[in-house]
This record gives sequence, structure tokens and C-alpha cells, in this order.
Amino acid sequence: MATENNTSILIKELTDLINKGNAHATFEEAVEDLPLNLLTVTPELLPYNIWQLAEHIRIAQWDIVEFCINPKHQSPKWPDEYWVDANSTVTAAQWMECIDEIKKDRSRFLDFLSKSADDLFKPLEHGSGQNLLREALLIADHTSYHIGEIIIIRRLLKSWKS
Repeated sequence: MATENNTSILIKELTDLINKGNAHATFEEAVEDLPLNLLTVTPELLPYNIWQLAEHIRIAQWDIVEFCINPKHQSPKWPDEYWVDANSTVTAAQWMECIDEIKKDRSRFLDFLSKSADDLFKPLEHGSGQNLLREALLIADHTSYHIGEIIIIRRLLKSWKS
């Protein structure tokens, strides 16, 4: 069993991984100064646009957070309810709401994680073996994967800083 000090180190590392990305760009960096007109452009031979990826990050992260904190949570239907239509339009207000919701749910999860440090390895009673450590790693892994896709699309659209 992990000691209290090891657990606090692990919580800090998970928090940094989710917030900062460590070796990867953060979500905020990936969408910084992104022109609204590029959000729904799907580059040739790619299946998604930036709006779809950001909304997918938002929906999946929200689902993971709700799964962890609410035993009665029902996940959206996979895959249909995890992705918005490729032909969706987006307003500046919707874009800002998406970004704000991602930040809010990330913060909710990290708050829950820090308050549940003693239960990092304990399977969630309403799950099928999942624990908070796994869910924290899932959020970090899933989000970083799609952040990479956002950056690739920005590069293809000549809208990335480097």
C-alpha cells in the first residue's frame, strides 16, 4: 500500500499531467488564438475537424468525471453521442462554452481526486473494476491524444505557431 507521502506525490503528478500536459501541449495551448472560421474545416483525408475533437474531449471528460462522482450516471451512447456531426456549425459563444466546460470538468475531477486520495486504488463500487487512478490516467491519455490531433489539423491549416 502506498504511504501518505507517496500518495500525495502521485496526486501532484496526476494533477500536473492533466493540467500541464508535461511533455505535451495543453488543451489551452492547442486552441489558443484559433480563428473561429477554422474550427469546422476538415482537412482532406482526415475524419474530424477541430470542433468535433474539442467537443469529443468535452463530452468524454464530462462522462469520466460523472462516472467517478455519480454512481447513478448513465454514459452517452457510444459512439454516436460522443461526437458532433462533421457538418455542425459553431458560434464564438459555443466555442467558449466548450472550452469553459472542459476547464470546469477538469477542475471538478482534480478536486474530487485530491479529496479521494485514500481511494486511488480502490475499485469504484458502481464500476467494473475501474479506480480513480485509472480514470485520471484515462483523462490525461485521451485528452493528450486528441490535443495532438488538434495540433496536426492546425499545422495542416497553417494556423499553428511552430
